[in-house]
Amino acid sequence: MCTYSTVKAEIDGSAKGPGSSWFHVTDVTVYFDHPVHAMAEHTLNIDFAAPAKGPSARVALELTADSARALVTAIQDALAAVPAEMAA
Repeated sequence: MCTYSTVKAEIDGSAKGPGSSWFHVTDVTVYFDHPVHAMAEHTLNIDFAAPAKGPSARVALELTADSARALVTAIQDALAAVPAEMAA
């Protein structure tokens, strides 16, 4: 295992999981490591989870470093376009 740093945060959102059911996500874990499925040697892995609902209440992403940077930029651009009073 070559995780360089694991970052965890509490979040408030929703995710669509197996069986197309929505669930409330409360935790996110971000780390750089070997992927399980993506065709890359290393990926930035993001796990959105609802631990209170058990291990199956999880949505996982495996992104190349370039794709992760593009995602960060897209998120920042989308939030920058929102009026401040709506983004509070």
